[in-house]
Amino acid sequence: MKGRTIAEVARSYGLVPQTVGNWVRKWRVDHPEHTESGSSADQAAENRRLRAELREARMEIDFLKKATAFFARQSR
Repeated sequence: MKGRTIAEVARSYGLVPQTVGNWVRKWRVDHPEHTESGSSADQAAENRRLRAELREARMEIDFLKKATAFFARQSR
């Protein structure tokens, strides 16, 4: 069925395109290794890297908020 649109497949089996689309979407979630968006290992590594980067940025923001409050109190 590769290379056919969801609408074509649905029409050939007498189904509603939305139903076939739901099946395709579920299959892609259940089988990420077969999608064209890259390997799941690469995506997992990128997610870990981005989570660590976000955690560090949040810590820096928290520190800056506390430092701002501290210096604001000191200047009064």
